[in-house]
Amino acid sequence: MKHIPVLLNAVLNALGDINGRTIVDCTFGAGGYSRAFLARGANVIAFDRDPNVVTDANAMRAEFGDRFTFIPRPFSNIADLEQDVDAIVFDLGISSMQIDVAERGFSFRMDAPLDMRMESSGMTAADLIRQKSVADLAEILRVYGDVKKANILARAMKDSLPQTTFELRDLIHNPKDIAPVFQALRIAVNDEMGELERALVVVPDLLRVGGKCICVTFHSLEDRIVKNKFREWTTVPGDPRMPTVANAPFELIKTALPDAQEVENNLRARSAHMRGVIKLQ
Repeated sequence: MKHIPVLLNAVLNALGDINGRTIVDCTFGAGGYSRAFLARGANVIAFDRDPNVVTDANAMRAEFGDRFTFIPRPFSNIADLEQDVDAIVFDLGISSMQIDVAERGFSFRMDAPLDMRMESSGMTAADLIRQKSVADLAEILRVYGDVKKANILARAMKDSLPQTTFELRDLIHNPKDIAPVFQALRIAVNDEMGELERALVVVPDLLRVGGKCICVTFHSLEDRIVKNKFREWTTVPGDPRMPTVANAPFELIKTALPDAQEVENNLRARSAHMRGVIKLQ
């Protein structure tokens, strides 16, 4: 399935005029956001830890030259940038290319090794199940998947040690739990919440005054992290009860959800939520 950038128009509207500006695309993926930014005259620094996107990134570099820079590392590495930027954009979650390639092991609809890594190194989902205790596995399922009978399922996973997506799927008796279990393991394998938290911490120091941070989230866990961080930035330091005021470091940008047409065209947009802030000082 072709990857369709989610809430792209909303993101572009929130960014405004970006001609000549420097934008960090923290999740290059298939390059949909980066291409749209470049088409509007921006300079783009893109991050992605997935080695499968390098070919597309190289092609974009050949097309746009020095206006495009690709860094094949996790987006928490924005901390290493040595320049101020005008916007930092996160399109979070998992991409169509990752889900739709069976051997990546992200999808319960296709049989494949139980991998789920966004990078080509590190612990797979099968490794995680083998190495974690029942208690730790149950906590992963509860926190990252909101799985109700997490302890029972964690014990079943430890007893059987599934090696493929179908072996894991067949352990899950309640069909409603299949997607949440796969989501929970994927998040844990890739430390997705930790990546997001580490990246957001450095955003205020990287943005110029007037710069914007835009985040598109796809589930409540990452949205909660973004919302809480934005609330922290848009609050007067020292008084968490105060709403956004002129003395706060940031101001909220209007949020956006996909309209019915976008959801019809791209079902993966249905849970998307865009939030943004602009740096005031």
